[in-house]
Amino acid sequence: MYKFFSFYSNILGLLNLIIKEAHELAIVSSSIDALEEQHLDKVNLGQHVLAEFFECDPNILNNIDKVEKHMVDAALECGATIVQKCFHMFNPYGVSGVVIISESHLAIHTWPELGYAAVDLFTCGTKCDPKVAYEFLKKTFNSQKASFTELKRGIIDRETLKLAEQPFEVAEQFEE
Repeated sequence: MYKFFSFYSNILGLLNLIIKEAHELAIVSSSIDALEEQHLDKVNLGQHVLAEFFECDPNILNNIDKVEKHMVDAALECGATIVQKCFHMFNPYGVSGVVIISESHLAIHTWPELGYAAVDLFTCGTKCDPKVAYEFLKKTFNSQKASFTELKRGIIDRETLKLAEQPFEVAEQFEE
């Protein structure tokens, strides 16, 4: 009986590895296709938006159910596929959480006593736009002031079609 379960477990592990590899290959393939279609010199595997939300509604930022709902809705709004989520309420206040998406993740930590939220929006491929999630969260947190920096991660060189071993690129910075 143990050998059967061990064999079954190994098969499931192998299938998960194959699915993961296929998913990663699809992201790289879509990025390389973008190079060809748009005649770009380089393309990135992921977009990483680091967002700062100021003067937010502290009642929202200190409510784990609302923060989780807004983060899940932001993921859906930007076109992501949700895989899993995990949120934690701190004592006396503050929420941390992450929404794992097929395309990467959305993460948050709140300081309701300061009306502040730090948010990390990382998406891979071309299906999702993290700036859509940024705009959604700015509205739902009732942020009176917000800023973000967008990074391009995993740069692929057009000539070699290989990952360039270089730091990320700052694509855009925005401050209200």
